[in-house]
Amino acid sequence: MLHPVLLAAIGGPELGVIVLALLLLFGGKKIPELMRGLGQGVRAFKEGQNDEKPTSETLKKDESSAE
Repeated sequence: MLHPVLLAAIGGPELGVIVLALLLLFGGKKIPELMRGLGQGVRAFKEGQNDEKPTSETLKKDESSAE
């Protein structure tokens, strides 16, 4: 299990090694496509999360209209 302190300890040299490993694994042309897909997935998740979250006002309106 990762400890939260370990995640905060990532600095410049560690990020450089991660970037170098990604370049070696996927190549320079594939990384922008991967990041774009990741961004679209995160955006879709946030939009879905916001759309499905009922507020107390909408719940009150639904209850009053049902009566």
